[in-house]
Amino acid sequence: MKNDKIVLYMHAGSDNHGSEAIANCLCKLLPKPAILTTCRADQDALYSLPALCSEIIEEKNVDRNFWTHCFFYFRKKFLKDPESYMRYAYSGVIGKNLRKLNISIGGDNYCYENMLERLIMSNRMFHRAGAKTMLYGCSIEPELLNRPEIAADMKLYDAIVARESITYAALCQLGIKEKVFLCPDPAFLLETECLPLPDGWQEGKMVGINISPMIVENENKSGITLENYSELIRYIIENTDLHVALIPHVVWKGGDDRTTIAKLYEKFADTGRVLQIADASASQLKGYISRCRMFIGARTHATIAAYSSCVPTLVVGYSVKARGIAKDLFGTDENYVLPVQKLASREELINAFEWLLANEDRMRKHLQRIMPDYRKNAGEGKKVIENLL
Repeated sequence: MKNDKIVLYMHAGSDNHGSEAIANCLCKLLPKPAILTTCRADQDALYSLPALCSEIIEEKNVDRNFWTHCFFYFRKKFLKDPESYMRYAYSGVIGKNLRKLNISIGGDNYCYENMLERLIMSNRMFHRAGAKTMLYGCSIEPELLNRPEIAADMKLYDAIVARESITYAALCQLGIKEKVFLCPDPAFLLETECLPLPDGWQEGKMVGINISPMIVENENKSGITLENYSELIRYIIENTDLHVALIPHVVWKGGDDRTTIAKLYEKFADTGRVLQIADASASQLKGYISRCRMFIGARTHATIAAYSSCVPTLVVGYSVKARGIAKDLFGTDENYVLPVQKLASREELINAFEWLLANEDRMRKHLQRIMPDYRKNAGEGKKVIENLL
């Protein structure tokens, strides 16, 4: 067994700058160099990770070849060997290349039904090969842990680092408290890189706004999310002297924030008070977000970039991660998180923004007071990793 490096796996690709931010900061926390396995090496080559990883290995995908797909379907269906697909996917880091510790990049992977089988099979496969596994920086809906196969999966990890207290409490109830730890998302440690500001940026007057196709998919009333964002921007333009910066944070095909941002920009471009920010690395996007007066975001790591920069922030959320992080920062998620599923009228985002505007100074001072210790705690996961080596 080779002990010189650590494998990071379940990385979705850096076109999701939240995934990039987690991997970026994890690489800097690790006591040894990291091999990153990724679904999309071409994406990772464009941003920050090549300079931080000792090697980037793209997972093999059975769906790229018909006969390969048929072979592994046969093994799964008739030979009852569901892990064979994962042995193939991670063939670059198992067998003679097996490392002692393999860290599953947590994030919200367990919030998506289509990810669960791969997560379970990967964990089991690495253990059968003789390695240790760790789930790092995760958010998990507590109800999911009632499923026996998920509970068994959690118990198989050698250590789990939850990034917020709702997930931490739910995991402890499984009877594995001794190997569950609470540390803020490593992306709270992400460095800030400030690119030149675009024409039209008004210092001290920018409201950063992020909207994603994913929150639109989670709305319960068709069209209500875009309607709320449109009404908010109209309200800002008509009732304040503030300007708006539309900032993407995920730009991959099928979930590109720029598609929804473009719809908003087209409505208000002629006002001269709305800007579109281009794609950039996670650290560079944080540079724009850090220079906003306030931020309203849908993507978790866009809001983490704002929180960690002490920018007063409203989250338009849809899952446990938004509630849990806000609760840990402020003691409650009320007023700090607006659940997209509860949007029913076109004025709700305006009402939430008015609360943010009235409380921005208090929130900024609170973040400035707690963030040094919060960021320090985000680095405590390094000790958990070292104890497994």
